[in-house]
Amino acid sequence: MPYNSFADYPMSWKPVLDRNSQPLYLALARQLADDVMNGILLPGTKLPPQRELADFLDINVSTVSRAFRLCSDKGMLTSVTGSGTFVAYDVRTSLSVVPDQASLMIEMGSMMPETLADDEITCLLRQMMDEPGRFDFFQYSMGGENWHRDAALALLREAGIEAARGDILLASGGQNAIAAVLAGLFRPGDRIGVDPLVYPGLKSAAKLLGIRLVPVGQERGEMSEEGLWYAIRNHHIKGIYITPDFQNPTTHTMSTDGRRMLARVAKKTQILVIEDAITSLLLSRPLPPVRRFLPEQTVYILSLSKTILPALRLAYLVVPELIRDSLAETLYAMNLSQSEILLELASRLIVSHRVQDLMSLRRRRITMRNSAVNAILQGYTVRGDDCSLCRWLELPEPLTGSRFENLARQKGVHVLGAEHFTVGTQPPEHGVRLSVGSPRDREELQTALWRLREILDNQRNL
Repeated sequence: MPYNSFADYPMSWKPVLDRNSQPLYLALARQLADDVMNGILLPGTKLPPQRELADFLDINVSTVSRAFRLCSDKGMLTSVTGSGTFVAYDVRTSLSVVPDQASLMIEMGSMMPETLADDEITCLLRQMMDEPGRFDFFQYSMGGENWHRDAALALLREAGIEAARGDILLASGGQNAIAAVLAGLFRPGDRIGVDPLVYPGLKSAAKLLGIRLVPVGQERGEMSEEGLWYAIRNHHIKGIYITPDFQNPTTHTMSTDGRRMLARVAKKTQILVIEDAITSLLLSRPLPPVRRFLPEQTVYILSLSKTILPALRLAYLVVPELIRDSLAETLYAMNLSQSEILLELASRLIVSHRVQDLMSLRRRRITMRNSAVNAILQGYTVRGDDCSLCRWLELPEPLTGSRFENLARQKGVHVLGAEHFTVGTQPPEHGVRLSVGSPRDREELQTALWRLREILDNQRNL
């Protein structure tokens, strides 16, 4: 029951909430900033527990939680486990940006996985820090011990890859692995075949290294044999880059027939395949990777940050023997070797089978988020299934991706239009990528989706 007597309530902060200002969590965040600015709340003040404050104000605990989280993100608050939430001592340096609607942009542009409870990971880290050899984790990595590579092999088997210890190279994340492959195995002026819409990080790396990307003709959402032969004969491509599972940004998963065809054409023409398996672990039953059909010409990259834990900037590369030394030298020269502490943490997650539990939880949570996408955007074409980290929203003409991106920004939602992903000279497809894992929680995701729905409905009614 709410307390009706403010005077008798033993609390360090008794805000007077402006209930006419919506949403309430934003009004509460503003009130906290005002009270700090006016000296009512001094640095170091311990704030009331969230449940007590919600009880005092007769509002939901989630409203208080969102207000506290917003103020924490702005540097106004700090939390100490087991002690509570305090006004930060350097709070006045954070008050240059008072929370307002403009600062509440909901992130759906960057493709990030949902933040999950990390109790088991925290326990693993604490255990590592209690061990006598903990200082070794802060040294330069020496390339991984045998058991680290055995752990990598176990995870690769989950994605359908069979390899040996000597086949594996390690890199500090998938983006860096891609950059190393381009720098070490191609030359400026070389051309690589890609999907017409492709991962922007590949575009950036190719531009930096002077490598041209050539869009390959498609059929049913994936590279066609005719398109491949055209790119080989007319553009003289020397490699192919693919994301066969949940392609970024279209979310398409390449068919088994398409994988076999690509391997057959690549083998006949002796071109290299770069297989980016960034989201392959999200498939409960993975399709056969292209490398299975073409092991001697495929560089397979399995990175961990998008599917297991964002902080795990680690990638395993399965590399053909003929080019392994060259790629290893490039990784060393570019200083893209892996972090020893992250390699140790990832390996322990894998061998203890905690990684399977994490992946099961992540699949369940992604499914829940995608159910919200399906429900709120019902009636519009949204590509991708319940396991997709992102969805591709097809836009009704004449609405372009860049126009929708601007309209969404005005509504406080950050999305990426097709122009960010387009390769070649053809006009970009009318669409936007929606990252379903980036919003902080399901409530924020739903808020963003309703705002996007409003834009679509308004355009339909014009």
